[in-house]
Amino acid sequence: MNVHIIGQTAALATALCWAITSLSFEAAGKRVGSLQVNLLRLAFALPVFTAYLVARQGQIFPGDADWHIWFWLSSSGIVGFFLGDLFLFQAFVDVGARMAMLIYASVPPMTALLGWLILGEALTPGQFGAMAVTMAGIVLVTTVQPPGPPKSAAPSPAIHHPGIRGIWFALLGSLGQALGLVLSRFGAPDYDPFAATQIRALAGFVAFLLFFLFTGRLGRALKALRDAPACRHILRGAFFGPFLGVSLGLLAAQNTSTAIASTIMATVPIILIPITVFGFRQTVTLRELAGALLAVAGVALLFTG
Repeated sequence: MNVHIIGQTAALATALCWAITSLSFEAAGKRVGSLQVNLLRLAFALPVFTAYLVARQGQIFPGDADWHIWFWLSSSGIVGFFLGDLFLFQAFVDVGARMAMLIYASVPPMTALLGWLILGEALTPGQFGAMAVTMAGIVLVTTVQPPGPPKSAAPSPAIHHPGIRGIWFALLGSLGQALGLVLSRFGAPDYDPFAATQIRALAGFVAFLLFFLFTGRLGRALKALRDAPACRHILRGAFFGPFLGVSLGLLAAQNTSTAIASTIMATVPIILIPITVFGFRQTVTLRELAGALLAVAGVALLFTG
């Protein structure tokens, strides 16, 4: 099979995993808070990585990785898992999920620019066109306005008056995700994606743990462990997110352009549409449907281009 097809298929599988993960972490975040979920998802994912590595290679940590791989993958984990997610989750609070998701749609072009600057990647005009079609579909879906509040209700400041800080945080979160992906490709272009993601997750976990210690929030995370339903959601999200999803994302970046991989992985809002329709009985507007079809068409062009 063509390596680019392998990479693009892995990117699509990553988007499916992240769709499951986003629903799981949303449910957990409503119970124990998003910051606690950020730390616990990595704490839950690391034993899964360890079990996988022991079963496959007979070792707890990637002992075959040299200092170059450890340095760049740890840097990628701190930039992507810690800083990127830290800024992005705060942006959800400051400006709301829809505004943050719209800004987050800038990840593929950011990745394309960073891939060109750092990795020397080049894209064909056809690939640029397919990415543009996919991004247009994502923007159509993520900019649909949610049902407005009753006239008597006060408008939400986060929706109607987005804060400058939240916009900057969303941009920084997007930049963190894009740079984290490129650094992974740069530091370990051929290394096992699951072992590589274990290194990234370990670095992100240590960074979050230090953050919780210095901010006095560790007690809140320990208290969240007593919430059994939240822990079930986090465990499911940790498996499909930091373990399976991020590893498949790195596999995608290793086998195709990071710009193409990030574009396909950005279709999570599209994948969530049928899940929310059939699983949660929510309605879909014509604009959302048109955006979904447009994004799918763009992904199809990337596969056939």
